[in-house]
Amino acid sequence: MTDMQVNPSFRLAYVPGVTPSKWARVWGERLPDVPLDLVAVPAADGERTLREGTADAGLVRLPVDRDVLSAIPLYSETTVVVFPKDHWLAAADEVALADLADDVVFHPLDDTLGWTDLPGRPAIERPATTADAIELVAANVGVLLVPQSLARLHHRRDLTYRAVVDAPQSQVALSWPQEQTTDLVEEFIGIVRGRTVNSSRGRGAAQAAAEPKTAGQPKKSAQSKKAAPPRKPQLQKSGQQKPKPRPAAAKRGKPKRRS
Repeated sequence: MTDMQVNPSFRLAYVPGVTPSKWARVWGERLPDVPLDLVAVPAADGERTLREGTADAGLVRLPVDRDVLSAIPLYSETTVVVFPKDHWLAAADEVALADLADDVVFHPLDDTLGWTDLPGRPAIERPATTADAIELVAANVGVLLVPQSLARLHHRRDLTYRAVVDAPQSQVALSWPQEQTTDLVEEFIGIVRGRTVNSSRGRGAAQAAAEPKTAGQPKKSAQSKKAAPPRKPQLQKSGQQKPKPRPAAAKRGKPKRRS
């Protein structure tokens, strides 16, 4: 059975802050007959979605269980601190973790940074989600450290953010079950890695190889090119007057002496 028979569509999971639109557009151009189903999942559910087979592949945040899932890191995100616009941090261009020593720093349960030692003062309890933590920041209760894409996703007019130079960063990766590396998975790997259709290993490459090449005249080699024959002089057409010859220039001689 082919992938088309087993998978009438390709299901791609993605976590908050990740935008798969540019890759989805390329997929539509290369495999227009295979629908790409985008499945939005919470940050904490990215790995579980793949392990349970709810999606064929996913754009998730590392780490994942490498004994079960394959993963290709794609990029790392800048970590920022989110705070009210009237907070004293707004005067800084960038922030260090030590600058947050006197602030309450929220640590939501769906945190994506994997802290070993959270800076600042701990909150009384951990918010359930990043969205809940943003609401507490807006209430001027504390601040929040998140990847920059999540700060943009939860943008509010009364909040702003600054880059934190020494904070851990979140890595986004393409991941899929190791035992399910299908041709369609290979196709998507090629897309995110920027491969062309001809250099891809997936289904699109097989289609491109099967298509007949455009017919055209083969280029002649330098050796096969014959020298162009010399042009023949144009014959005088009847009824046309022959051009008059130019008078010969008079020869100059010595002036004759007068007798």
